[in-house]
Formats: sequence, C-alpha cells, structure tokens
Amino acid sequence: MQEMRPAKPDQTALAIGIILASVLTMAFADAVVKLVSADLTVWQVFVARSVFAIPCLIAILPAMGVGFRLASLKWALIRSALLVLTWLFFYASLPVLSLSVAAVAVYTNPIITALLSAVVIGERVSPRQWAGVLLGFLGVIAILKPGTDAFSWFTVLPLIAAACYSLAMVLTRSKCQDEQPLVLGLALHCSFLVTGVIAVGILALIGLDAGTTPTFPFLFNGWTAMGAREWGLMALIGVLSAAYFVGVAHAYQIAPPSVIGTFDYAYLVSAAVWGFIFFAETPDVYTICGMVLITAAGLLVAVRPANRVVSDQRS
Repeated sequence: MQEMRPAKPDQTALAIGIILASVLTMAFADAVVKLVSADLTVWQVFVARSVFAIPCLIAILPAMGVGFRLASLKWALIRSALLVLTWLFFYASLPVLSLSVAAVAVYTNPIITALLSAVVIGERVSPRQWAGVLLGFLGVIAILKPGTDAFSWFTVLPLIAAACYSLAMVLTRSKCQDEQPLVLGLALHCSFLVTGVIAVGILALIGLDAGTTPTFPFLFNGWTAMGAREWGLMALIGVLSAAYFVGVAHAYQIAPPSVIGTFDYAYLVSAAVWGFIFFAETPDVYTICGMVLITAAGLLVAVRPANRVVSDQRS
C-alpha cells in the first residue's frame, strides 16, 4: 500500500558535520587495520573489533533512552549485509594497495549514491549537483590513473565495496529512516561478529593447503595468535567504529544521500594524512590535483533543491 506523507525536515548542516567527523575517525581506524593486516586476518578484525564495539553500543542505548527494537528487521539485516560486504572487499584490498589509493577507489561511491538516489528513491539531483558529481569523478580518475602502470586490478575490490556501500546508504534513507542509529550500529556489529565467526569456522573445517594460504593470508588464514598490542588496537578501532557507524547512519537519515555522499569525500584527505603518518605514503601531483577536484565537487553538491513531498512505499 502506498502512503503519501510529508518528508521529514532535512538537517543538512548537522549531517555534514557528523559525516566529516565520522570519516576522519574511520580513516584512522582503517589505517590501523592496514597496519595489522600482516599479522591478523580480516575475519579476526571483524570479530575482535565487534567484541569491543557491541558492549559500547549496548551500554549507550539505555543512557540515550533508546530501546533495542527495530521497526523493520528485514531491511536492517539487508543493510548490514551490504555493509559487511563493503568492508570485506575494502579490507581485502589494503594489504596490496596504498591506503590513499584504496580510499579513492572506494570513494567512487558518492557518484553511485547520487545516481541511485535519483533512480531508486526519487531524490532530485540538480544540474549543479550533477556537475559536482562529475567533477568528483574526474578527481577519482586523476588519482587512480587507469591505463597506466600505476593502476592495479586490485582496485576492483574497493570499487565493488563502493557499489555495496552506495546501496546500503540509499537503503538507509529509503527504508531505515525511522530506525535509531544506535540500533542500526548494533545490528551491523552483530553482523560483523557473526560473519567473522562463521568464516573462521569454515576455514578451520576446510583446512586450506599450505600453498594456498600464503597467497593472501589476510583472507585465507585461520585465527592467529593475538598479543596485548593486537587486542589493544582492536579495542581502539572497536570503539571508533561504533561511533563511526552510528554517525554515518544518522547523517544519511537526516539529509539527502546525494549531499552527504559527496562530503564522504573528506575521507580521502583523512586517508592521505594517516597514510603518510603510518606508512610514509606521499601523494603525487595527480593525487593532490584529484583531491582538489573532489573538494570542489563537495562545494557544488552542498546546494540542493528544496524539500518536497515524497512517496513512501510501505510493505
């Protein structure tokens, strides 16, 4: 049954502030994941990070007066599955790609998000905003340098991650707008935990041969020993990711995905900074030019059409 209702007033300025703080936090957490990727597996990161994030979220819920109830378990689980795939593909690329290049590849997602927002949920994207999206795309091309020796086919992994992320964010806006961000964050980390445990169990059961595992240990190794350093880092990124996922969910709930998706681009600058600090990765001239184009794209997309009545498909 289709029900017409006025759209909730957008809080675009607040959402932009939230997404900027969130991506700065997550870029740091992703740098930590790249740092430990030689010693741990992606499944360990999923499990260990969530072991710390879940109690944080459970403790915060009562303090914020929020219940554990989901308005739609189905859509929350689909959203969580898409985001688990996002981080699986993105993290799988980190042992091979530099943090800044992987970040640029995954941040083709605002282009996909704007397109999906227009096609799937009827968000109006103005010519000015489309110009910003195209300008951001040119920035991405400048950094990835397809067709040159600098391009790697491993960039396909974060590109797949970008598509999954965009679908999840449009779903957040269209089907999960009435959910509490804290509850969405909790559902997501529970999904990370379950996925990691299942993957570790499957790897233990099938017992990959000694020749297969070393080709990509971050993905194919089983559970490896973790010391105080590894547990400490997982505790840190668990707390940070709890804050990040809640922030992202809230930002996409209170403002149009086409706008917030472009300010997500701030992750690129953050990733370049942390990449330099952690791994001495220095952006080249093309990368810097690409980041300038992406920043300009964000300014163009910030201006959006006025709110209008939208149709909400109820199932």
